[in-house]
Amino acid sequence: MSKRDYYDVLGVQKDSDSSTIKSAYRKMAMKFHPDRNPGDTEAEKSFKEASEAYEVLSNNEKRQAYDNYGHSAFEQQGGGSGFGGGFEGFGSFSDIFEDFFGDMGGGAARQRDQRGQDLKYEVEVDLREAYTGIKKEISFDTLVKCDPCGGLGSEKGNGLKNCGACGGSGRTRASQGFFTVERTCSACGGAGQVITDPCSSCNGEGRRRKNRKIEVNIPAGVESGSRIRLVGEGAVGQNGSSNGDLYLFVTMLDHSIFERDGVEIFCSVPISIVDAALGGSVEVPTVSGGRVKVKVPPGSQNGDQFRLNGKGMPALRSTSFGDMIITIIVEIPKNLSENQKKLLKEFNEELDQKNSPESSGFFSKVKDFWDGLA
Repeated sequence: MSKRDYYDVLGVQKDSDSSTIKSAYRKMAMKFHPDRNPGDTEAEKSFKEASEAYEVLSNNEKRQAYDNYGHSAFEQQGGGSGFGGGFEGFGSFSDIFEDFFGDMGGGAARQRDQRGQDLKYEVEVDLREAYTGIKKEISFDTLVKCDPCGGLGSEKGNGLKNCGACGGSGRTRASQGFFTVERTCSACGGAGQVITDPCSSCNGEGRRRKNRKIEVNIPAGVESGSRIRLVGEGAVGQNGSSNGDLYLFVTMLDHSIFERDGVEIFCSVPISIVDAALGGSVEVPTVSGGRVKVKVPPGSQNGDQFRLNGKGMPALRSTSFGDMIITIIVEIPKNLSENQKKLLKEFNEELDQKNSPESSGFFSKVKDFWDGLA
């Protein structure tokens, strides 16, 4: 079976520069490395193929020979490109992913491994609280620093020594066939040190579980789905590493009068059939706690809307406000007395088409429709 073109293997053009080729190889190495795909023979085959292509195309002399003669330029080397144990420019799995994860054998990476866990807390907020902003006290279980040992995990504070398994690096290397795999040291968990006299209060972990209560600031304008990040308020990290973060996820409670859509507030206001016909005014509340008189013109219809500029919700982290939309609901009277029914019948007898243009126009169209069918 003929070999694939090395440029096609890496998914690059023939005129690609060395940095493009290197970047393409690292992406494929990340995807197909056997350590990330244990037992997957197809992934291992793709990884070998990409590594072979990179060894040739990353070397100027080999690349020139390949461009001139193709795969035949290396047939005298036992097939392929002379690809053997180890890859040029990469001594191990950690080297391949150095650009993505930093120095995997260094102290910075070990410290990242020990960083405290991020926490999530769902906080309920009502409409008024979202309008004004508010401070709330919340409580949650988390890991805090152990006070007796000061977070060191050692009973006396000095019972630390370098891990014998990794020599203090926090990483161990193991050869698997033609490549070397680097992993977090299982003996010290990547810390590089082990505790000889564990603290009796935390069993050497340097932290313990406790319920915390803190006051959090909910800014004006939040809505359901808003996320607030509190840096360093998550779980305590191991061995003096940085704390995780606390994320607040806001859920808005329903309101008995108002409905919200972003920065706009909607309010349905019932009015009598008399006010709708003759006109008048209705006093409506606002989210701010104030009152506004809305003028209802004569002949207002059910569902008519009126916009009150700036009476809606504040925009998050802004000085602007949305609008309030008033929807008129014309209420049909119920439980009429005999006299009220009589008056309505007399009123109805005096109505003509100009009093009800919508219904007159509709039924005129209906008549034309039926006449057309006939």
